[in-house]
Amino acid sequence: MAEFKEISPNATAGAKLANWFDNRFPTAGAAYREHMSEYYAPKNFNFWYFFGSLAMLVLVIQIVTGIFLVMHYKPDAAKAFESVEYIMRDVPWGWLVRYMHSTGASAFFIVVYLHMYRGLIYGSYRKPRELVWIFGCAIFLVLMAEAFMGYLLPWGQMSYWGAQVIVNLFSAIPFVGPDLALLIRGDYVVSDATLNRFFSFHVIAVPLVLLGLVAAHIFALHDVGSNNPDGVEIKAGPKDANGRPVDGIPFHPFYTVHDLFGVSVFLMVFSAIIFFAPELGGYFLEYNNFIPADPLKTPLHIAPVWYFTPFYSMLRAITSEMMYALIACVVAAAGFGVLKSRLSGLLKAVVAVAAVIVVALMLSIDAKFWGVLVMGGAVIILFFLPWLDNSPVKSIRYRPGWHKAVYGVFVVNFVVLAYLGVQPPSPIGERVSQVGTLFYFGFFLLMPWWSRLGEFKPVPERITFAAH
Repeated sequence: MAEFKEISPNATAGAKLANWFDNRFPTAGAAYREHMSEYYAPKNFNFWYFFGSLAMLVLVIQIVTGIFLVMHYKPDAAKAFESVEYIMRDVPWGWLVRYMHSTGASAFFIVVYLHMYRGLIYGSYRKPRELVWIFGCAIFLVLMAEAFMGYLLPWGQMSYWGAQVIVNLFSAIPFVGPDLALLIRGDYVVSDATLNRFFSFHVIAVPLVLLGLVAAHIFALHDVGSNNPDGVEIKAGPKDANGRPVDGIPFHPFYTVHDLFGVSVFLMVFSAIIFFAPELGGYFLEYNNFIPADPLKTPLHIAPVWYFTPFYSMLRAITSEMMYALIACVVAAAGFGVLKSRLSGLLKAVVAVAAVIVVALMLSIDAKFWGVLVMGGAVIILFFLPWLDNSPVKSIRYRPGWHKAVYGVFVVNFVVLAYLGVQPPSPIGERVSQVGTLFYFGFFLLMPWWSRLGEFKPVPERITFAAH
């Protein structure tokens, strides 16, 4: 048994309480010191570093509001829509809880997208933070599953038909597709069985996985230390007499106060949306979802909620015509590998044979399957980013100016794909989404080549910081 720490009889009541607690639960005190008061973070964080703490805040909002919604929600196809209406109209403050949850879903993706973009521009996925990035991408993937399952629960028109379309996509997978779609639905169509499955996963299974990944993400981050806008490792820099990095400051109280400012601004915007525009023009809550689900009446235009639409655009972009462009890309890549690379003769032959097999598969399998593969690949490719970037520097600050333009075009392209995914199909939109899909994958697949090009600025030995 560990010895109790003594404290002066003249200490304040708060100090005595803290000492009493620390003597009986020292693990909590050690965790607090390791991850808060004695965790040294770079002192040059900027506003891009708000979004990690905001993601934690929104996660808490979603869990708390979800608990209150479950108290009144009925996971029954005959009663689900009415139970949501009951929450909105008859439960005291039920409308506020429901709008907080629906707005929180969109807010979650907004802050996560911005958080991931910060990691992209500052190279937060580079050594030694590969595992931090992988855990983050896994969080994003699980969050998409959580949001998709929750989207069905209101049992409105768009919820029902959106789930019908997305689940049916799995049937395009050769051999196992129809059985897999049947397993997900629990029936031959989206029905009460589907609603119950999605409800159980949305409320219990997926949140547990999500919380575990969030904990792993934070622990992995605090083990290797936070990145910063300069991409300089403060642990490798000068240290004071106590062995602490001189370019770091304790996370608490400095960054807890720093994050409180971001939280305050976020809550003002969040509250304004909840009270004045909870549907946000039909993007956060589609108007069709205020109509009960009708299996006999298909909406004129079916589209997922906005945070899925960039990937939905890529799915729709893969048509029979687009397959020829993709085949040309495969042939060009294989030809480059055979003619220009330093591979041995045997490996070049393997590349050529593999290209022939892939082209044969692309010609023989329906384009719908390749659309599903592209949609999934658009997320999975993010996991490989640490090994795709060959830039000699981490941060965008010290890369060539045209690199910034490439990242800017990537953002614009992603937003355009998101917008096109909301719109009804059109010939022009189809062509733009096809070009956007090629650029999205080209950005990552060609990164080993273009990330090395250009004149890079010298990276300082210590972080640059101006007090403010």
